[in-house]
Amino acid sequence: MNANERLMAEARRHLVGGVNSPVRAFRAVGGTPPFIALGRGPWLYDAAGRRYLDFVGGWGPHLLGHAPAPVVAAVRRAVGRGTSYGMPTAVETELAAVVKSALPSIEKLRFVNSGTEATMSAIRLARAATRRDLVVKFDGCYHGHADGLLAGAGSGLATFGIPASPGVPRAFARLTLTIPFNDPAAVEAAFRLHPRRIAAVIAEPVVGNMGVIPPRPGFLEALRAATKRRGAVLIFDEVMTGFRVAWGGAQTRYGIRPDLTTLGKVIGGGFPVGAYGGRADLMHLVCPEGPVYQAGTLSGNPVAMAAGLATLRALARRDYGELAETTACFCARLRAGALEAGRDVWVGEACGMFTIFFERGPVFSARDARRSSTARFRRFFHAMLRQGVLFPPSQFEAAFIGFAHSERDLDRAVAAAARAFREGRS
Repeated sequence: MNANERLMAEARRHLVGGVNSPVRAFRAVGGTPPFIALGRGPWLYDAAGRRYLDFVGGWGPHLLGHAPAPVVAAVRRAVGRGTSYGMPTAVETELAAVVKSALPSIEKLRFVNSGTEATMSAIRLARAATRRDLVVKFDGCYHGHADGLLAGAGSGLATFGIPASPGVPRAFARLTLTIPFNDPAAVEAAFRLHPRRIAAVIAEPVVGNMGVIPPRPGFLEALRAATKRRGAVLIFDEVMTGFRVAWGGAQTRYGIRPDLTTLGKVIGGGFPVGAYGGRADLMHLVCPEGPVYQAGTLSGNPVAMAAGLATLRALARRDYGELAETTACFCARLRAGALEAGRDVWVGEACGMFTIFFERGPVFSARDARRSSTARFRRFFHAMLRQGVLFPPSQFEAAFIGFAHSERDLDRAVAAAARAFREGRS
């Protein structure tokens, strides 16, 4: 039994499944997860002393790599002054100002502690503003583990959702309409079937939670037009894409202005941070200015705010166009390696994000993604892991490239993938 196996056995004695978030347990791919002891730049080091080129990236926030010097220095200064005060600090305002400068759709915002809190709060606000109850989400999109958002697709187009987890009351799920992503006709059908009842449409503008699926041309524009015409609130869940696919997030990249935006990941620099914000007339409904209640003891935590501010200040000097080109080139080389090995794959990509689907494609929706061979992904994952390259341990998660990945690092990953495609041939 190696060090990772010993640690996992001990963890299972105390933690549910040995982990604090399900995908880390490696149930989708099998085997034992590495227990990480250190992260530096694009590299992770486990308890057994193995080194991995990291494409998990903390599930999104580490565009600058692990332990970037400006962020570490900011955190050390903040911790030296105290860890939590329960009172306002100037750094909250500083970080809010940077976020607003990057996303013009956000006129006011509120910091919370996670993406789940952010989306839950944004939906509560949308319901209060519209005095409607129904929410439209897209099949395969994940917006956190709040009850109303853990709804699976119903039995037909634009019908009520069903609980996607035990413990979610059917009544909660029935307030959510789950429809296919990249399907403007389904959006129109939902509004026709439920006139003046839909409070909000919530969407990942670039999907990252069923693998990476960009919007097809015109889809986001159709969401904006439909919600505006029907008096519903358009919420962009940019917890994953905010400050990753562009400095101003996917909404800037695609030129769409939502009513509300949820953020997380990058704006915390690796610490637990979320935020929701948008039009001032909506945000003024939030307590203490308005009647919509939301609070959090650790919201605006000074250490997390310092980490986020240092991260965004560093990213403001980076070239996202170069990162987009790097991502596109890397994904093209992965496709070429698969083709040379005689493998059919589809690589979904956006700036700094990608997924290899073991399916000929195209992949434009959750239904398309589910055709991907999880068995082939499992073999590929372990072939990469044996070569010291760490991918997300699930076919349906985004992998991440950041500014810390060098050309040499990506060359290494491409060569490893070519060998993995050949090795996994069946």
